[in-house]
Order: sequence, then structure tokens, then C-alpha cells
Amino acid sequence: MSKTPVMTMKERMAVPRVKMPELDAKVRSRNFEEVNRGLPEELAILEAQRCLNCKNRKCVEGCPVGVSIPEFISALATGDISGAARILKKDTALPAVCGRVCPQETQCEQLCIRGVKSNPVAIGYLERFVADWALENPEQVTEKTEIIPSGKSVAIVGAGPAGLTAAGELARKGHKVTMFEALHDTGGVLRYGIPEFRLPKEIIDKEVTKLAEMGVSIECNVVIGKTLTLNELRQDFNAVFIANGAGLPMMMNIPGENLKGVLSANEFLTRVNLMGAGQTENVATPIIKGNRVAVVGAGNTAMDCVRTARRLGADRAMIIYRRTEAEMPARKEEIHHAKEEGVEFVLLTAPLEVIADENKWATGLKCQKMQLGEPDASGRRKPMPIEGAYEVIPVDVVINALGTRANPLLTQTAPELKLNRWGNVEADGNTGLTSIEGVFAGGDIVRGGATVILAMGDGKRAAASIHEYLSK
Repeated sequence: MSKTPVMTMKERMAVPRVKMPELDAKVRSRNFEEVNRGLPEELAILEAQRCLNCKNRKCVEGCPVGVSIPEFISALATGDISGAARILKKDTALPAVCGRVCPQETQCEQLCIRGVKSNPVAIGYLERFVADWALENPEQVTEKTEIIPSGKSVAIVGAGPAGLTAAGELARKGHKVTMFEALHDTGGVLRYGIPEFRLPKEIIDKEVTKLAEMGVSIECNVVIGKTLTLNELRQDFNAVFIANGAGLPMMMNIPGENLKGVLSANEFLTRVNLMGAGQTENVATPIIKGNRVAVVGAGNTAMDCVRTARRLGADRAMIIYRRTEAEMPARKEEIHHAKEEGVEFVLLTAPLEVIADENKWATGLKCQKMQLGEPDASGRRKPMPIEGAYEVIPVDVVINALGTRANPLLTQTAPELKLNRWGNVEADGNTGLTSIEGVFAGGDIVRGGATVILAMGDGKRAAASIHEYLSK
């Protein structure tokens, strides 16, 4: 591939940030096609040339997996896409995933020097472009490096982002890696928690295939804590990495949340994302479709739920949130997309009770109107009830998207594994080592509900610690 001339500093500063091509909102709100279409090559190279290639690499400091951001972007800026892909490959096991779902705006892009006086370099868009190109042109990225078997084996519990990352890192070191996944397919929250219109399943499959080609063994339908115990894994493997996520939903704790038509985000998204419920008429997995759907919460999971409800046919799909838009934890891009797709935002509103008909089906959501007071421990202004201000919102379906906590299936069969007061595994923040020798942990089972990239960072750090442990 011919090299592209690099711009002068003045020319770089004059180039505006690229805009991501998107599927039309009216079209996409009724299908599951990916919303962001990806950058064409010429725009990706132009955006890469906006990078100043700073000596003080602040963007890298903001990346939980330490991607060599200036290096891969500099290669891309000259048209060397294969070189950029090889740099990415060394640093991250899931670049095509991260380029789509990682909150770059609060991490690497937030620290980009270009963002001081203008807009930061679109690092996420560029990572996606390079990663997608690499998936389509594997022969131009593959480097033949001999992997010398170490003779050591590692069991990884959970095939989500933390587990997949650790598996790739450990396989490169020559360790025999076996992953145990409770569900019938890989990806963890990437597959069951993120809709097709944000992260196509094809991307997950291709990333997982790369691990299989490296020799990683994956066993699905194995529930550690039921099918096998942690102690049994310790007997059969030299080290264990626990990365089974936090799949137990937090409840709203209001009257009526056990009525028909009330779902957790986990159940709703798993049925649709992992099992294809509601997307075609021939899928056996059922799903409750409502014309009036209320989603309680305002994080990325809540946005995924409400946008999915729109695609399943809801005329009125609502976000119910007790604060204002300024306090929403969801990515700004997801909020923007939801608005374009016709989602309603019912703000300063807190659910009090689910109301039902004589057959126990949800018909309404009684809510308390709120106002913001002084900031609480999180730094956000605390929502305060307005006395006597109530309303009943007509609904067919209510989805609870308030967050998740650790599922005790594994931990209740391993009493020697130290937990915190929320039931999460206690692990060293630098190494991932738990209270049991040779057992490491990372991702949501340690953090509680967090982001994909933070889980990947845990997986990368734990893999380095496991390799050191096995080397001794």
C-alpha cells in the first residue's frame, strides 16, 4: 500500500473532527442493523492526520489496556493500515469490540491534547476502522511467531471481555488455556447485554475465532459452582482466573415488581440478544412485546433496553430517571441516538409502584416527581421528592435497568474465597490475586457492574500476574 503524505502542523490543526456515518434514524428504529456504519478509508486516514503524536502520551494514560494509541494512529496517518493493525493486535485482544462500545470520550479522548482547543482525535472510530480492516484482511496482519508451550495450564471462568482478554494474553505466552462459559455461546455481556445494532454478533464471533486459532479451548454450558466447583478447577489446572461477571440484577424494591410484564434488563436483553427473541417470527424464545414500555434507569444498559423496545415495535418507549439528563451515566452518543429514534425521556421521576389489572399484568407505573438538592457522595445532586407530586404512567412493560451485582453461584461453593460486603470477590488491584493461592479474579465479579474496557484491563493485568506466578 502506498504511503500517504503527512500534513504539516498547520494543516493538521485546520482539519475538523470526522463525523461517523450513521443509518437513518427512522429506518434503524425498526430494525437491528448496526447504527454506526464505520469510516471510509480516506476519512479514517484524514482523521488520523489530526493526531499531534505528542511526546507526553496522555491518551495512553486514559486507556485501561494501554493501547499504543499515537503509534497505531501514526501508522494509519501514512496509509500503513497493516502496520497500524499489528500495533493494535499486540496491545488488545478485542479491538473491533472496543472501537464500538468503549467510552473513549471519558478515557483516552478526554485526555487528547487536541480536545483543549477543539475536538479530540476520534480514537475510537480509528480503532474500529483498523480492527475491522484487520478482520477482513487477516493475511496482511498475521505474523508468524513461534509459541513455545510452557507446560502450564490455566482455567478461565467466563468467556466475557475479561476472560477473553486474559485468554489471548496467556495463550501468547504458551500456556494451555481452557475457558468455561455458563451460557451456550461465548462473549458474556458482549453477546447477551449489548444489542446487535451497537455490536454485531459477527464481530464477537470473529474475535473469539482468533483465540481458538491460538489454541484456546472453550467449553460452553459449564456453570462453575454447579457443573464443576472452584476446588475441582484448582486440582486440574495450575492457575485459575475468575471472570464470570455480575449477572444478578439489582431490584427496584417497589410494590408490584414481580407482576407479569415486569422484567430485569438482564432477562430482556439476554432473550433478545443471545436468543434472537422477537427479531424474527421463527425464533422459539418468547419475549413480551409492549406498545408502552418504561425502562427504569439511565445507564448504557437502560439505553440498550429502551432502544431495543423501540425496535420490537413499541410506539412509546420511555426512560424513567430520577435526575436530569446532565446526570445520566450513559454515553452521550447513546442518549443522542435514542432521542433520534423516538425515545421519550421522563426525567426527575422515580417509580413508586407497578399497577396491574385483574390478571396481574402491568398497566401503569406510579411515579414520584423529584427535584434536585445538594450533591451526594457521588458528586451528583441528590434527587428529592416533591411532596404530593405523583403521576401514573400507562405501561404494558416495565424493564428494571438499575444495575447488577455478583451472582453467588460460584462463590457460595468456595467459602475460602474472600468477598466484600456486596458479594464481589476481593482481589488485588494490581495483580488480580484473590485470597486463594493461584486463583485470580477480574472484571465485574470484582468491580460490580462496570465497563467492557475496564474488565479487559483487569484481564490483561491478571494475565501478566498469572504468567509471572506460573514462571516461578
